[in-house]
Amino acid sequence: MPRLFGTDGVRGLANRELTADLALGLAQAAAAVLTKGHHAEERAASGRRPVAVVARDPRISGEFLTAAVSAGLASSGVDVLDAGVLPTPAAAFLIADIGADFGVMLSASHNPAPDNGIKFFAFGGTKLPDEVEDRIEDYLHKEVLLPTGGDVGRIRRFADAEDRYVLHLLSTLPNRLEGIHVVLDCAHGAASGVSPEVFTMAGATVTLIGADPDGMNINDGVGSTHLDNLAKAVLEHGADVGIAHDGDADRCLAVDHEGNIIDGDQIMAILALAMKERGHLTKDTLVATVMSNLGLRKAMAANDITMVETKVGDRYVLEELNADGLALGGEQSGHVIMTEYATTGDGVLTGLHLVAEMARTGKSIAELASVMTVFPQILVNVRGVNHTAMHGDEGIAEAVRAAEAELGDTGRVLLRPSGTEPMVRVMVEAADQATADRLAHSLADVVRERLPL
Repeated sequence: MPRLFGTDGVRGLANRELTADLALGLAQAAAAVLTKGHHAEERAASGRRPVAVVARDPRISGEFLTAAVSAGLASSGVDVLDAGVLPTPAAAFLIADIGADFGVMLSASHNPAPDNGIKFFAFGGTKLPDEVEDRIEDYLHKEVLLPTGGDVGRIRRFADAEDRYVLHLLSTLPNRLEGIHVVLDCAHGAASGVSPEVFTMAGATVTLIGADPDGMNINDGVGSTHLDNLAKAVLEHGADVGIAHDGDADRCLAVDHEGNIIDGDQIMAILALAMKERGHLTKDTLVATVMSNLGLRKAMAANDITMVETKVGDRYVLEELNADGLALGGEQSGHVIMTEYATTGDGVLTGLHLVAEMARTGKSIAELASVMTVFPQILVNVRGVNHTAMHGDEGIAEAVRAAEAELGDTGRVLLRPSGTEPMVRVMVEAADQATADRLAHSLADVVRERLPL
């Protein structure tokens, strides 16, 4: 059987792959696994039931799935604090803030409204390692906890959940945001209430788009995966910057005053320099994935900042950050993690600190982003090939060496076999688009020739 948990929890079409029965069963299995640990004996000695924070994004299916998850937890003896509609990073923060035993977020992030997902967080608001997810999946087929009488859990509203998160975000800011006009695109998602509130409280002038969720319009032509409307709004209103979140607000992308996109690499470059100047960039090191642009590497080197690379995926970035006690990392897609303030990527937090740097320096976001030259990058997906044989093929290795020799220090080549399908991803960066296109397609042809199925 394929693994139920994917790279970011359990996802699927709500009421088809992701049913109320599955949600209830997962919650019961998670209760059996996540209520154990170093604090379990202390809790038992005090007679306290375990506590879980549950939050969701505004898609319609989140209502019945939250009810199923809450029922599964309460039937397993877990007290549920229902935080309502809040960003994923808010759920993670609240778990740590109140010392809850674990938490659950119901969201399919940037996916369309018919999809949904269930993500579990451990004590402290951290993501679960694969082995713990595997134990939860295993418990789906075992006898679960079924207490009776006064030992069953209670379900209560987490009344001050949003206030706690907003005050936390404000407390992280190095300076206020007066003088900056921001257009916020909340993707009709989980940040639609929080993000406008906190940016306004921080002193920014705020114009909103994508902040009227109706349960079905989440990510529909808005948010960090659809930046055209944000760019138009920035130009129309004469704003200084546009900030875009995705459906669960763990991402942040931006556009400048002319509507040009500022991606996650550029955002990390701006924040890394700002944090280094304030003495908050631990070990003067940034963590990014192998897909980050060559321009980011060169910009960091020019400013005496070490850049550590990981595999693609925010979980790998977070693992590296935690392993070395580092402060900043992220992905080109806009997942940015600031470990001083958050245990996961937080799009609202990222946007606040980005605008705070504009306010502090008096520079436009375009000026701040100019520290990094974005190299043209092309990605070619070569499908229907024997991807498992790529690393041992000398013909491919020779073609890569030839491309690298031609590029010298003005470009980069990366070939990655897919982990789930017969495909190899060919990525080339170069000083000009024509060279990137030519080398990427040439390498793709070599892969097709050398790796037939």
